[in-house]
Amino acid sequence: MSQARKARRSPQSRPGSRSRSDRPATTRASRAVTSPAGSRDRDPGQDYFRWTSALFDHTKVFDKPEALRGIRVLELTTLVLGPTTADFLGELGAEVIKVELPPRGDTMRFVTPEGSFWKNASMGFFPENHSKYHVGIDLHANEGKSLFRQLAVKSDIMVENFRAGTLDSWGIGYRDMQEVNPRLIYVADSGFGQWGPFAQGRPSYDAVAQTVSGMIGISGFPGRPPILCGIFIGDWFGGLLAANAALVALHHRSKSGEGQLIDLAQSEGLVRALDWTWVRAGLTGGDRRPAGNRDESIGVADILECRDGHVALAAGSDAEFRGLCAALGMAELASDPRYATLEARQQPGHAVAVLGRVREWTKGLTRAEVETAAAKHGFAAARVATARDKYTDEHLRARGSVWDYEDPLYGRMVEHGPGPKLSETPARIKWAAKPVGWHNQEIFTRLLGLAPSRIKALTEQKVIGQWAEIPGARPPADWTPDHGRI
Repeated sequence: MSQARKARRSPQSRPGSRSRSDRPATTRASRAVTSPAGSRDRDPGQDYFRWTSALFDHTKVFDKPEALRGIRVLELTTLVLGPTTADFLGELGAEVIKVELPPRGDTMRFVTPEGSFWKNASMGFFPENHSKYHVGIDLHANEGKSLFRQLAVKSDIMVENFRAGTLDSWGIGYRDMQEVNPRLIYVADSGFGQWGPFAQGRPSYDAVAQTVSGMIGISGFPGRPPILCGIFIGDWFGGLLAANAALVALHHRSKSGEGQLIDLAQSEGLVRALDWTWVRAGLTGGDRRPAGNRDESIGVADILECRDGHVALAAGSDAEFRGLCAALGMAELASDPRYATLEARQQPGHAVAVLGRVREWTKGLTRAEVETAAAKHGFAAARVATARDKYTDEHLRARGSVWDYEDPLYGRMVEHGPGPKLSETPARIKWAAKPVGWHNQEIFTRLLGLAPSRIKALTEQKVIGQWAEIPGARPPADWTPDHGRI
């Protein structure tokens, strides 16, 4: 049994791992949380939440099957867009083989906050590279391309995010892969798509996608420069769309037996997320302008200052607005014709006026006091949280959205847990990202049947390779070959 497979079964790498013998009893118990039949004192809400808590218990994730187990993804990507596509599929159980060009590998290995590395790893590389097998192949060499094609023959999905046409020019693009594996689903992530006037030869980064999509044009405050979104939103949302398309293509293949080419343009993914911005322009010719943190479609919604920080507050419905007025001690505002209905509050002048009153109210309160008032009176409010707030958040930890686990190479790891919670086939993280070429021996032996002598020869010819001795690509400083590769 491979060291990597042992690691997946290690109780240390599982939050609250239990044996499979526990599962039937757990499943029965989670479905039997009910009150006595006919009880008039039963609290349906409490029973429901107790039932869902047991049903989705994240300590039992590794006792349940994986939805995409048996599906293999071949990944040849860099930075964020392509890696997230494969990562979403891997969280759901697909086996992901990440091919990198040795010795430096994925550029994201060197994209890290303030140039800092943790145990020789980039903190920017971990979030989109969970549970993957890392292989180093020089794809400029003909023998390297041959190895890559052999892996493609044994794969269900291939993901790449090079500039449009690059892999085609290397002889490993969709048309080449289709010849060796007609069932292959080929996901081509890029900035601007695989065809069209803007597609050829143009690199893209997340900031470029935000700009081209029109997203930055509606950000920021009136009369001031646009503001870039603080995360790689084009990459993460694009990766989610691409992974979703790959699942649809798998479903189609199950009926037709045919693979297909998926073209995901990062900038167009963001266009799809810009709600009424483009619709309004197309139907009325009206252009959306920056409005700061105020939500123009809700009216009374903004980020507001408190004594100890900021809160997001929203009162969209008439009932919520009445509750907000009660909290303000200004119940009469709810019957004022300027504010009595959502349509009236959506008028810019009316919204700004009432938000001025709300702003003065929150300035004299703490974030907790605003949240308490919101819970009491039925409108929405939540403090602007920091990463530290979320790391210690009791709710997120209870749900497994803060994923605290032991990795065989890095030790204790804390990462974002999977987003969607599936009751019967939950997503999971099995191990952290690894150095360049970490799993060469296992993949080339297990999947391609190469003898150790052949792997050694290809390594000496630099067709197969591993990490450079630089931070970002190499293992932690205290690792030695004697420790093995888990």
